[in-house]
Amino acid sequence: MDQRVHVPIDGPNADTEWNDILRKHGVIPEKPPSPTPIIQEALEEARKQAYENRLEDKNLDELNELEDEEDEAFLEKYHNQRMTELSEIATTSVFNQVYPLQKPNYSKDVTEASDKAFVLVHLTSSLGTNIESRLLTELWREMARKFGDIKFCEIRADMCIEGYPERNTPTILIYRDGDIKKQVVTLRELNGQYTTVRDVQNLMVGIGALKPKDHRVVSSAQTDREDPYRSIRSGNINAAKADDDDDWD
Repeated sequence: MDQRVHVPIDGPNADTEWNDILRKHGVIPEKPPSPTPIIQEALEEARKQAYENRLEDKNLDELNELEDEEDEAFLEKYHNQRMTELSEIATTSVFNQVYPLQKPNYSKDVTEASDKAFVLVHLTSSLGTNIESRLLTELWREMARKFGDIKFCEIRADMCIEGYPERNTPTILIYRDGDIKKQVVTLRELNGQYTTVRDVQNLMVGIGALKPKDHRVVSSAQTDREDPYRSIRSGNINAAKADDDDDWD
């Protein structure tokens, strides 16, 4: 009766002379390649990409400050790129305000207009005590001034849709190419009564209304400034009204 011979082996991936002999005779499979070179190559490529794209998020002022630190041709490339972006934005910035809507003209002012640009509609509350709706009205004004290539509109929810629940206000409707691309009911999805311009910008980036590297998008450093809507967030209606009155003086 034949007896099975047990061939002693070290750990199959060990670098030993005995394992080399076994691999040579096909007793154990070839040792898989070490992942270390692949990982190192990937890290090196990531570092290279990060270095090559180091100026992607810089605006014109920041680029000008780097004149003594960067290669002139490389810096000029990004400078020209920013100038082209600014020119395109200037050409398409035709709105620059919040447009009040009337129900009879809704199709023309919103649905048809969305064939040419993103249109964002704020269905407002009919109650002056709705903090989120009042906050979004102020954010809408700021966003409209900053992003003139996007149309910002407002209409009272119950005047737009008969019987629309007050508890669902504010509601944001985002239109493009004649269709609603996204609907946000109240600001809970964003940050509630603590929603900021940055939160709305992130929403717009997410649906493609803004490019992530658009120089107008607020950087994290810029969000550290004093909150201009603190009176609204605290529910202090009289203080908020006073702030509004000051803006018109």
